[in-house]
Amino acid sequence: MTRSRKLMILAAFAPALLAPLRAAGIAGRWHAEFDTQIGTQKYTYTFKVDGDKVTGTAAFERETGKGEVELKDIKLDGDKISFVEPFKFDDQEISITYSGTLAGDEMKLTRQVGDIATEDLVAKRVQEPAAAPAPAK
Repeated sequence: MTRSRKLMILAAFAPALLAPLRAAGIAGRWHAEFDTQIGTQKYTYTFKVDGDKVTGTAAFERETGKGEVELKDIKLDGDKISFVEPFKFDDQEISITYSGTLAGDEMKLTRQVGDIATEDLVAKRVQEPAAAPAPAK
């Protein structure tokens, strides 16, 4: 096989090979605090990566209380991210759809609450403390 043919094959498969690396960039906890029509909301989003699969949760604190919900439809495409937070209001299910970009330790997101409201927010990566070294035996 010629060198140029090998390079073409590698270029064709590079996005698939790099997808787990891009997904790994989202792993961890992210904190956001933003103002809405119903007051200030505080969120901690937690994302976990297993191969090319990303899962997540959102812990929230708002005037109506605290809670945690599993995030749905998490998608990464390069630096673009989107996901859905299911929200139950009275007996109605409302999808809160997030879309935005990931850049290092910052996610810039637009949050669409059904047909009700749109908010922009910035989530920052929570810096986890370094693990203490194991005691010497």
